[in-house]
Amino acid sequence: MTPEKLIELAIAARESAYAPYSGYRVGAALLGKSGKVYLGCNIENASYTPTVCAERVAVFKAVSEGEREFEAIAVCGGNQQEIAGSFPPCGVCRQVLREFCAPDDFKVYLIGAGGAYKTVTLSELLPYSFGPDFMK
Repeated sequence: MTPEKLIELAIAARESAYAPYSGYRVGAALLGKSGKVYLGCNIENASYTPTVCAERVAVFKAVSEGEREFEAIAVCGGNQQEIAGSFPPCGVCRQVLREFCAPDDFKVYLIGAGGAYKTVTLSELLPYSFGPDFMK
């Protein structure tokens, strides 16, 4: 799948975001090694701590359906209808991605205004990461 198609899906996923408190809507599209794409959006909660980021929603959907290996994720965010700047995953989302993704090979497409995007690897976002290999 092309980065552009994954980006298009992330932008579409953002439409389902539930963000009545911050107004900040986020969408993610996660590409599994199987070729299947899992969409996620942020889901806020009035008490904030139960809030879940779009990236984790996508990962948890994929894992709950049996997918365990991933190739790439596209992420976009912004206030209400506007996609503003590139939007990297938070630290918790980076660690969740690290559980299932090879940090040097996994691509993260950070979508900016007008559909422009930047490509980084998970290891660039989370250097010196702690992963499953440390538990053996």
